[in-house]
Amino acid sequence: MKMAVFLLSFIFLFISSASAACNQCVLSKAAFFASSKGLSTGACGYGPLALNMYGGHVAAAAPSLYKKGEGCGACYQIRCKNSGICSTRGTEIVVSDIHTGNTTDFVLSSRAFRAMALPGKDKQLLQIGIANVEYRRVPCVYKGQNLTIRVAEFSKPPNYLAIQVLYQGVFDTSNAPTGKLILRFIINSGFDARYFQAGEVLPANWKPGVVYQSKAQIKDVALDGCAPCKP
Repeated sequence: MKMAVFLLSFIFLFISSASAACNQCVLSKAAFFASSKGLSTGACGYGPLALNMYGGHVAAAAPSLYKKGEGCGACYQIRCKNSGICSTRGTEIVVSDIHTGNTTDFVLSSRAFRAMALPGKDKQLLQIGIANVEYRRVPCVYKGQNLTIRVAEFSKPPNYLAIQVLYQGVFDTSNAPTGKLILRFIINSGFDARYFQAGEVLPANWKPGVVYQSKAQIKDVALDGCAPCKP
């Protein structure tokens, strides 16, 4: 049976240089979604899977962070500045959508928004509605999670294939190879790079909207040595 090795044109960046990976904490504002319905139709194309990513701690990001889709799957530490209600640790979220309002950098799921609060203070935080926050980019860590591929609904077999690499971004091609697909990635870590081959992930008769899980795990994470946002 014919089998094709598919070299994805995007790379996974796992930056090991502290000077490159440490982002300063940015002051901004964050709101929250009253309903989780909008998160399941996010612009990143994760669909209902977004509700389970990072324990439901997902967010829509401003266009400057969404970056026309390049920011999908990025993780951030967000901490609100009200010391009487909020913890010093805050919470971590993954970007799953875009929002176009001009008053906040993030609109969080209500679960993520509440997680910024001190124990027993989450309802008070929700009543604020829009919170003053600070945030920074942090590595995403999915312990024990196999590499998973979702074929986007707008894919059109047999030629046009668009995939979401959970939990990364989107790749598409209008000239998809025939037969089973073996996915091969380039993983960058600092100045080094290595190839990672996921084996047979997509069957020859792949279908739009279906999630295919590999048997492989990518365990590289950024070792940035950054301290969390200071109180």
